[in-house]
Parts: sequence; C-alpha cells; structure tokens
Amino acid sequence: MATLSFEKALEDLEKIVEKLEKAGLSLSESLTLFEKGVKLARFLRDELEKAEKKVEILLKDEKGEVKAKPFELGKEEAPSKENKQEEEEEEEEEESSDSGKDEDLPF
Repeated sequence: MATLSFEKALEDLEKIVEKLEKAGLSLSESLTLFEKGVKLARFLRDELEKAEKKVEILLKDEKGEVKAKPFELGKEEAPSKENKQEEEEEEEEEESSDSGKDEDLPF
C-alpha cells in the first residue's frame, strides 16, 4: 500500500463500502471486502496523521509551540473581544476533551 495514493485509497474504500451495503454477497466475500476496507482505513488514518504533523511543523511559532488558527476563506477580519473569548473557551474545551478520543476506534 506504500505506493497507493490517499485519493485512490479513499476511492477504493468508498467502493468497498458501497459493495458491502448491497445485499447478495456471500459471507466469505463480505469478510474479504471488510478486511481490505480495514487495511485501507488504517492506511488513510496514517496518511492523515502524517499530514497533520507536517501542518503542525509549518504552524509552529518562534517558541516552537503550535498555535491553533482557524482556517477561513475570504477576507480576514479583526476578531472582536467577544469572538476572541469564545475562541479561547472553545480551545480549552477541545484540549480537555481531546484525551483518548481515538481509543474508541477499532483500528
């Protein structure tokens, strides 16, 4: 799977899901497709984690700390005090709820 692109893996996974959602597959066929789907999902997750690490490296400030910045399309506006406070509260909530969120995933 090392030569597989992210886009191709995602496309293949979507096709597998479509096939599994249709009735008429034998148990053996379903299990084979499911196994391929799990492998593709793991590959995609690994690729996303690699991309996230690259983005973090690019967003590090001069102290080496990663600052979360919202991605916004269009013109940039100066945040109001109210919006800034809301963003800080949301960041604190995310940091406190982040621990262990991937532990529920089966892969």
